Amino acid sequence: MKCSLFILFISLTFSSVLARGGLSGSATTRLLLEENHSQNRCALAVIVEGVLDWMISIGKSVNGFPLWVMEISDKPGVEEPEPAFKFIGNVHGDEPVGREITLLLANWICDNHMKDPLAKLIVENVHLHILPSLNPDGFALKRRGNANNIDLNRDFPDQFFPMNNDENARQPETRAIMNWLREIHFTASATLHGGALVANYPWDGTQDQRRNYYGCPDDETFKFLASSYSHSHHNMSLSKEFHQGIINGAFWYPIYGGMQDWNYIHGGCLELTLEISDDKWPNANELPTIWEYNKISMLNLVASVVKNGVHGRIFSSDSGRPIPGSITIKGINYTVKAGRAFADYYRLLAPGKKYEVIASVPGYRSKSTIIWLEEATTLDFILDPEETLEGNLLRSICDCSSGVTTKLVWGYHMEICFVLVIIAFLCFLLKRRTIFTLGKPRQSSKRSVMI
Repeated sequence: MKCSLFILFISLTFSSVLARGGLSGSATTRLLLEENHSQNRCALAVIVEGVLDWMISIGKSVNGFPLWVMEISDKPGVEEPEPAFKFIGNVHGDEPVGREITLLLANWICDNHMKDPLAKLIVENVHLHILPSLNPDGFALKRRGNANNIDLNRDFPDQFFPMNNDENARQPETRAIMNWLREIHFTASATLHGGALVANYPWDGTQDQRRNYYGCPDDETFKFLASSYSHSHHNMSLSKEFHQGIINGAFWYPIYGGMQDWNYIHGGCLELTLEISDDKWPNANELPTIWEYNKISMLNLVASVVKNGVHGRIFSSDSGRPIPGSITIKGINYTVKAGRAFADYYRLLAPGKKYEVIASVPGYRSKSTIIWLEEATTLDFILDPEETLEGNLLRSICDCSSGVTTKLVWGYHMEICFVLVIIAFLCFLLKRRTIFTLGKPRQSSKRSVMI
């Protein structure tokens, strides 16, 4: 299967960017960037062995530069029951390494998706979105903030303080990210920064503004994801400054209005902040090394959305149709919403533990089951409509007016009551069979059950 993707190319001002087609010596490398120092304009190129479907601009910077996003998938732009992941680079204009590394990642996946199992897994099972530069204006000016000199990683609504609550007052780059997450539900993501070598996880701030460890409800899962990245990296886990190469943001230094916490709270997305280079603006000849050090970590992080946790779909027992609902884990104060079209959910969790998974949909009786999680588990739920006091079955929130379902109405005649008793008895017998083995489990998942 060929990799259908679109790639945008943003001109860089590195004197020698490795972005003239990936690493030197590769016979299949394609031109990734066209440099235009005088005009700093964007250019596009088509990927060999791929199909140029379309490009996506999620908005524009203050100075009007499009915020281009590339999507890597076997079906880009098509909604599927698959998880989505995003990488964002160059949040701060003076930290350009992330934009280079994300472009090299896209180039590598396109070169290797037919022969590398991990690249193939990502292309066929994940919708990977890459925004190489969130701050093209700041990059052009070689400064941290955007054209208005605003730090974009302090411009999001904050959970502790009433800052940035006026959407019209936010920067256009910030609004673009927020609107993007209203359209696409990302399971996980990461932003790439420079100036240190560490994987940072929520929370980024504290209510009392003091520097101390402040974990979010999914603290164990975030530590697992951050540790996975750090230990896959060439030397991040060997850090003498950060234990095991990971750090809680609030324990490092509290920030407010950050993108990471906003993603988790409002986007339903587990996001890491990855500091991938001690030098914010390294020499161009160091880029191949930085890329090689981060390559496996980045690939593993994307693949984690299908190789870890629990995922599945929610169905209605009276119609067999998918019903959008939510998934919660007992003891973790966080809700994951299922997709609207397929009612599919993806819940990342730290392995090696027992979890009680609960599926809920308004108008339906919730169901729960306990699992011991060691590897990715597919868990589908079939929920029964609730009954009112009068005995009427509450209908699905979706259109379920097919001949499969029958609305039960209590009558006043003995004949109807007799029929209802028989139907209730048959339903009781059918509901005793509650766990089934799916015929075709998802790739990389060895466990698959239906509740």
